[in-house]
Amino acid sequence: MDKDFSDDYKVDEKFSMKKSDTEYKGKLEKSDGKKMLDEEKEKLHALQEKLYADGSKSLLIVLQAMDAAGKDSLIEHVFGGVNPQGCDVHSFKTPSSKEYGHDFLWRHYIALPEKGKIGIFNRSHYESVLVCKVHPEYNLAEKVWDSVDDFDDQFWENRYESIRNFEKHLAENGTTIIKIFLNVSQKEQKKRFLDRINETDKNWKFAAGDLTERLLWPEYMEVYEKAIKETSKDHAPWFVIPADDKWFARVAAIQIIINTLEKMDLKFPVLSDAAFKGLAAAKEHLEKE
Repeated sequence: MDKDFSDDYKVDEKFSMKKSDTEYKGKLEKSDGKKMLDEEKEKLHALQEKLYADGSKSLLIVLQAMDAAGKDSLIEHVFGGVNPQGCDVHSFKTPSSKEYGHDFLWRHYIALPEKGKIGIFNRSHYESVLVCKVHPEYNLAEKVWDSVDDFDDQFWENRYESIRNFEKHLAENGTTIIKIFLNVSQKEQKKRFLDRINETDKNWKFAAGDLTERLLWPEYMEVYEKAIKETSKDHAPWFVIPADDKWFARVAAIQIIINTLEKMDLKFPVLSDAAFKGLAAAKEHLEKE
């Protein structure tokens, strides 16, 4: 790679949403970014095959963003060349009645990638401290709490602690975690919403509720900053990527994913002496046919 952005956006103790750039694109042209993405997709494919062959570890990628930030298209463009047998994508919508019948982490736990696979959460367990914090009344559907007055500071601290413990448990049991926030500006979101309205083939992507949530932008920025700062750990880091240019967000994301896989010390299985002898015998048999 001519330029590696993978460490530029890792969250540290100084993280501030207001100071996080949404427009930066690494002094690259769009054509350069597309070329870099194509090159890196080949490397990602090889690493995913190695992860599958190793079979002792898994990778969980959590994607969060405001509406129209480009999560779906990032998954399509970054993972388009990956063997689908080794990659699972889960898009989490409003919980079902069955899911509300369990604790808030349950539906995410059962969707985790098995060893040897990459799992992608398009939205995730973080919705419980994001949209559910902006709209605390949503938590009442869990049927544990009596009123919104129950959702005090201690309630939210307990939620952050549950998430930290959940991710620590995963990390200690073979799952590497990276969390990516696609940081789109309110101005760019407006442009993308208008595109969805003006272009017939994109009309289905727009919902009236999107405007309602857009009015709550300051509240969402506040809860995102709090959640990210509370839960970014060495074993489960957050990366906040500029996303006003989708092509750049894809390049930065794939670099983060590749660097993470490279650090996982993946190995192809080594055959025993007996297995090698078996291969030699099989080769001899086939060549004689």
